[in-house]
Amino acid sequence: MPIICSDLFSRGGRYHNDGMTSAESEARKALNRLRRAMEKAERDMETLEGALSHAEGTDFPRDAYDEVNASIQRVLDFTEEEGTRLQEKILHSGGLEPGRVKRG
Repeated sequence: MPIICSDLFSRGGRYHNDGMTSAESEARKALNRLRRAMEKAERDMETLEGALSHAEGTDFPRDAYDEVNASIQRVLDFTEEEGTRLQEKILHSGGLEPGRVKRG
């Protein structure tokens, strides 16, 4: 039966600092900061795009905004992939199989 944790890397999570080296802990923190910053950038871009596209109409540079939004999404995808990789590494070093832990 899988172990269910809402967030393995949060302060209340089951594996917070269990088996993590200082470098892994710093990487986890930096990755979470980057993810939150990109989520904020995504929200801010939506707000900016909504306001300017309405105000500028056909003069709005849709392609440029699409490029920036795609770049933000690439960084968000990276943080997800890297978070999964780091989680599996930490679980493995703690003697657990990554597939046995399921986010709730």
